Amino acid sequence: METIKLNNGIEMPMIGYGVWQIAPEDCCKYVSEALKAGYRSIDTAQAYYNEEGVGEAVSKSGIPRDEIFLTTKVWISNAGEEKAARSIDESLRKLRTDYIDLLLIHQPFGDYYGTYRAMEKAYEAGKVRAIGLSNFYDARFVDLAENMEIKPAVVQLETHVFSQQVKMREIVKEYGTHIMAWSPLARGMNGLFTNGILKSIGEKYGKDIAQVCLKFLTDEGIIVIPQSTKPERIASNLAIDDFELTEAEREAIRQMDTGKPLAADFNDPALAKYLLGYDRQFNPANK
Repeated sequence: METIKLNNGIEMPMIGYGVWQIAPEDCCKYVSEALKAGYRSIDTAQAYYNEEGVGEAVSKSGIPRDEIFLTTKVWISNAGEEKAARSIDESLRKLRTDYIDLLLIHQPFGDYYGTYRAMEKAYEAGKVRAIGLSNFYDARFVDLAENMEIKPAVVQLETHVFSQQVKMREIVKEYGTHIMAWSPLARGMNGLFTNGILKSIGEKYGKDIAQVCLKFLTDEGIIVIPQSTKPERIASNLAIDDFELTEAEREAIRQMDTGKPLAADFNDPALAKYLLGYDRQFNPANK
């Protein structure tokens, strides 16, 4: 499996399995399916409430821990140095591991500076192998990167053929930070799965549109974490190493970029209010 070297020298798989919106009671089953299919990178988060399922699947898999790359994220309700530190230990417990490979701040709200300091301390203590951000854009990303000792290894953003993050890729390059795509298949929006350009390219190689999209993104140096609960889709999303896009095909896909997000605008005050109340809505224990 192709890997990418992060700015602290560790290797991360270019493609992983995402578990957003997978129910806690089903998570072990689907992560086990992904590991069986050959995935060695799993992306979860405290706010997905399924870290325990990921930990159970990894524990049961028989695969050596050092062959699996685990990513999780600190949620807003755990922001701040002390709360974040406690939450990191809780994530370690749920994931049944002594270390997290990549730890991200999930949202750019709350006391994320305190959270990042806790993550730096966890990194120095060997509890975390790399740290980074999720959904931090433009000046907010630069402000944090300039003011913290450890530069973000990864920033996870909505990234797909319709929102290719060209501007952010230039911004983060200075810090050696890599883009990690959430919703790399655009959740099927904007007519993705009926797009004539993508369909034509796929037919040439005997590949489906999802595979063409994932191949394009990884060719652009973007880490991807597609999610599916269908065994055939879990397997096929991983099968992108046996064909190569031409430069003309890549350029045709680049022209599909709208320069705007489809799923979430993190400058939207309504989204900020929703996310700040998310944990109280979905986790009764925090009301």
